[in-house]
Amino acid sequence: MSIRVVLADDQPLVRAALRMVITEAEGIEVVGEARDGAEAVALAAELRPDVVVMDIRMPGTDGIEATRRIVERLDGTHVIVLTTFDDDDCVYGALRAGAAGFLVKDMALDDILAAVRVVAAGDGLIAPAVTRRLIREFAGRPAGTGTGRELTGITDREREVLTLVGSGLSNTEIAETLFISVATAKTYVTRLLSKLDARDRVRLVIIAYETGLVSASG
Repeated sequence: MSIRVVLADDQPLVRAALRMVITEAEGIEVVGEARDGAEAVALAAELRPDVVVMDIRMPGTDGIEATRRIVERLDGTHVIVLTTFDDDDCVYGALRAGAAGFLVKDMALDDILAAVRVVAAGDGLIAPAVTRRLIREFAGRPAGTGTGRELTGITDREREVLTLVGSGLSNTEIAETLFISVATAKTYVTRLLSKLDARDRVRLVIIAYETGLVSASG
């Protein structure tokens, strides 16, 4: 079955460009378009898409609030925020609202399609190239200044893995760094998701910053 996508952006040209790219891709279809956050929430509730591609800056209900509403109300619908990374607080706010990943407006077309497929499969979009830029832009703040959350109930090895996830490493890179198999690295990540009650890999990145395991300086 095709991945069903709703596009939410107040700029018609941006929606048209995204629609063109997605329409030409195999296995993905655009089922609706919204001009603002409120319309995106209503369309998502009506159409139950797999993915909503959401701009942050829109009139009325912005992308952060729209993301929060969709994530709270609709199981199985994932949100990717569309950003230019020009506002750190907006990006961080979108993550905390439940966004499963990011599309950068100047990303290559293949990366945009890959992002949609990854998020539709239920994974957070933490592709290394995107994550490292994300870290530079939104996480450039003192370590551990988020919620003051403390890490409990995880092993030293799991703490190591969480630090690497927060630094933007993929499972393959984690395996290479710790001299373990990719399957073992994936198992550690799965355990962390469960123990830390994290919905996806994006949440693990946030936790790594909020607990001070990772800072912008490394």
